[in-house]
Amino acid sequence: MITNYIRIAWRNCTKNWFYPLLNLGGLSIGLAFTFLIGAFAWKETRVNKNLADYKNQYIIQSKWANPDMGLDITTVGPLAKALKEQYPHLVANYYRWDGVTTNVSKGDKVFREGLQIGDSTFLTMFGFHLLYGDPSSALEQPYTILIREDKALKYFGKKDVVGQTLSLQSFTGTSHDFLITGVLQAPNENSVTFLNRENDNGFFVSDASIDFFGRNLEDWNNPYIVDYIQLREGVSPEALQKPMQQLLVKNASAMIANNMQPWLAPLQTYYLEKDNGSVKKMLYTISFIALFLLAMALINFITLSISRSSSRIREIGIRKVMGGTRKQLIVQFLVESFVMVLLSSVIAIFIYSLARPFVSGILLKPVPSLNELPFSFGVAALVLVLLVAFLAGIYPSLVLSAFKAVESLKGKLQVKEKTYLRTGLLGFQFFTASLVLAGTLVVTGQVAYFFTRDLGYDKTFVVTAQVPRDWTGAGANHMQAIAREFASLPQVTHVSLSWQIPNGWDNGFLPVYKEGKDSTDAVNTEQMEADENYCATYGIPIITGRYFRDNRDTLNLVINESAVKAFGWKEPEEAIGKRVFFPGNFPMNIVGVVKDFHSASMKDKIQPTVISHVSLNKRYRFLSFKLRPGNVAGSIEALRKKWSVLLPGSAFEYGFIDDTLARLYQSEIRLKKASQLATILALVIVVLGVVGLVSLSVQKRTKEIGIRKVLGATIPSICYLFIKDFLPIMIFGSLLSIPVAWKIMQDWLNNYAYRVPITLLPFIYSLMFLSLLSFVLISLQASRTALANPTKNLRTE
Repeated sequence: MITNYIRIAWRNCTKNWFYPLLNLGGLSIGLAFTFLIGAFAWKETRVNKNLADYKNQYIIQSKWANPDMGLDITTVGPLAKALKEQYPHLVANYYRWDGVTTNVSKGDKVFREGLQIGDSTFLTMFGFHLLYGDPSSALEQPYTILIREDKALKYFGKKDVVGQTLSLQSFTGTSHDFLITGVLQAPNENSVTFLNRENDNGFFVSDASIDFFGRNLEDWNNPYIVDYIQLREGVSPEALQKPMQQLLVKNASAMIANNMQPWLAPLQTYYLEKDNGSVKKMLYTISFIALFLLAMALINFITLSISRSSSRIREIGIRKVMGGTRKQLIVQFLVESFVMVLLSSVIAIFIYSLARPFVSGILLKPVPSLNELPFSFGVAALVLVLLVAFLAGIYPSLVLSAFKAVESLKGKLQVKEKTYLRTGLLGFQFFTASLVLAGTLVVTGQVAYFFTRDLGYDKTFVVTAQVPRDWTGAGANHMQAIAREFASLPQVTHVSLSWQIPNGWDNGFLPVYKEGKDSTDAVNTEQMEADENYCATYGIPIITGRYFRDNRDTLNLVINESAVKAFGWKEPEEAIGKRVFFPGNFPMNIVGVVKDFHSASMKDKIQPTVISHVSLNKRYRFLSFKLRPGNVAGSIEALRKKWSVLLPGSAFEYGFIDDTLARLYQSEIRLKKASQLATILALVIVVLGVVGLVSLSVQKRTKEIGIRKVLGATIPSICYLFIKDFLPIMIFGSLLSIPVAWKIMQDWLNNYAYRVPITLLPFIYSLMFLSLLSFVLISLQASRTALANPTKNLRTE
């Protein structure tokens, strides 16, 4: 019986292939996109799940009384270790690390690399696997290092490099050989080796060597260390809350103890929840889009099935006369639905393999291949396919099987076309398409705003590169002299040495108070350290006063407009000549005020900022080069050659500020590209649906069209017959989407301190585009029949 139903289903598909092909196309696209997004979401939710005992592992984060006082992802260095030592019945293990970048070299190969200087518990706590080396002793001795397998290939051309050495540079300019004691298998994405976008660590150094880098994991007043702990089975995070606070009160400074509250964020969900849940929100958004697209394809299937039902009325009547029951008819139509959906699934799998690299590029992360997905994913996909098949077939089968036998044989029954259900389903398609299209326009506008808004500085032709550190007086003077040598190149207009560049990294806070006040009235400012060429290099306008001239401005300070307001001055001119005090009652003189500029993401408001000369603390990380317009490639090559002369043995790894901003807004760019792809697919599905429904409507009214032509009807009047049936549904569905899209996009934009305003334009553009698209599709199909010979149309049954 089932075999017979399958044969009939195949015969119906091949007899009139156009409409089944439309259904196959729409369902295949909907299923393929759903599979791709589902696979991507599965991989994103698996981050940290490969860590050993991840359910009991936590990262210690910090809540500050004022968010500008410190980082939320770090805490004081000794905290995790103290918890393990003093509360062993609660804490099973711990790991801490301090991240640095430095020159790593082997022979003539020199690169700047990210390092983790951390505890020897790195392997035992997280279960990372060594391809080579002894995990029990790999990080026990000073001047030992673990490297990731891709780094081994990068420096040595092979993976088994245990016993080899790499030369690492300290922040005083000295170098030391480090013995490779293990090669780490490249781990899946996790929040230990890759905490955030600034940390892609492939080198892991024993804390026994921490003095070489001038760092310290045991300072209770250093709140910039990443700490993890592993709780014992059955211990809740709340059990550690009081002990953590007590340890801070006992050991840390009053400022930290009174203003910082440590808390445990579970590694199991940390990746999804960090940055205000940006990853989770993105996954929800694209998942809902995928489900909406699949729903649109289902609607196409249902509406086309019902609309085509008149061609099968006599078949249904004959089956009933021959003894067929309604139950058998329902089963038959469901089997036909299952055949169509299974065919669509096969095509969707083929599309998945072809489109995976393209979608990976859009999402800026690899989508898993089919052989990477677990068996459970296949089961879930099969359940989804069966559910889609059932939903696609159940309503048409109930409608078609309900025809009465005698009237069906006479061919008198027609399925009513103008039903509320069909109108609602078609309206839902246009509602979804309009929602996605309007949302895409808003997201695209906001992303464009990131790159076109006046940032307060000029990012064009600005190239940055990290430099080797020697944070001594002599080292700072030497690097400033090197910056002047670079500035002599004809391809360069300005060069600046600084600790920060506008790349979104947290610059650290500094409590500063006015003369006549005390530290209790301090303003939490963002601290920047730069030389006298920083404003010229980045084109930051000076509002009043002046910028630094040279090293003689060591005790002078430049502030921004927000700092003027924070200190209580009404006008920038009032700040010139005033004294403010750094921690320790250290006086600084304000000599200039610069325009506010964005050094962080537009999610955050511009903070009060104080800029001190780089020679004050003698700390620096970056050289920024302002290139002359023109031959950029030639300018980069000139910089490379000069670098090899001035900084031999140091890697010249540069980046444009535009690229830095692209990384800063990676989540938004990913959402923009995904929504643009979803918009295209939604429009394709809408086009398939409209083409199919209009074709069927025209087909059923062919004789009517012939009569109207004979009686003198014009082609525009015939087209209007069909336009008036479809266009109002499209307009109504699009109008309904406006308040929904408005609310969704308003909530999304509220995450940004600086944002585009929501106007009616995206919704008007969406409505106009869908109206025009529908008008063109309907007119083309109706006019094609209207242009045919009326005699031929009149003969149509």
